[in-house]
Amino acid sequence: MAVHVYSITFKDHPLRLDDLDGVGTSPARLRTVSAGPLCAVVSDAPGELPLGQRDIDAHQEVQKRLMADGTVLPLKFGCTAPDDEAVRSALETRADEFADRLGRLEGCVEYNLKASQDEEMLLREILSESEAARRLNDRVRDGTADPTAAPRLGELVAVETRARQEALASGVIEALRPFAREIDAAQPDGADFLSVSFLVNEEQDELFLATELSLAHQMGEGFDFRLDGPLPPYSFS
Repeated sequence: MAVHVYSITFKDHPLRLDDLDGVGTSPARLRTVSAGPLCAVVSDAPGELPLGQRDIDAHQEVQKRLMADGTVLPLKFGCTAPDDEAVRSALETRADEFADRLGRLEGCVEYNLKASQDEEMLLREILSESEAARRLNDRVRDGTADPTAAPRLGELVAVETRARQEALASGVIEALRPFAREIDAAQPDGADFLSVSFLVNEEQDELFLATELSLAHQMGEGFDFRLDGPLPPYSFS
């Protein structure tokens, strides 16, 4: 029977899972599959699809419980294997890789930071600081521009926006880099100019949080910083 895989840990990791449910409408019992120094926490995979929010929450609760007692290599929600033997085989053949990754994650959690800037504020900055954009905008507004002016203005604003947002994102990341063991930057969505995950050691946790808060205050109104964490280190597992 197919199995849902939650996490990989070392075999001596405490496994206080008796009161937790696995995924599925009729959750199967959580159990472990071991090989050498490693073990994986699994349950029978539910036959019903798709999985829903309750299943995501159940998956997350397993990670949180295990992380409370030590280092965990969390697998992303929805990871399955054909059966226990396939899990055991993966633990055996990739033992060095998994052990190395567990070592990298020791004492660490993940924080995800997203940030955006008010679009009207950004446009005002561009028109104030870019003479070319300001001239084009004035001509479009007073009706003296040729038909190509509006598209050229839009292109100029887009180029300026991209350059400014890339500089902002780089500045934020560099300010927080000293407090992170690893960094994983993703392509921002929508109005965001930043989407980045930080692997933070517990010894640097307070400094990381204080620096992020200071950055948000320094940048002031018009910027929206959204920090999520501490999280299982999915981005680094």
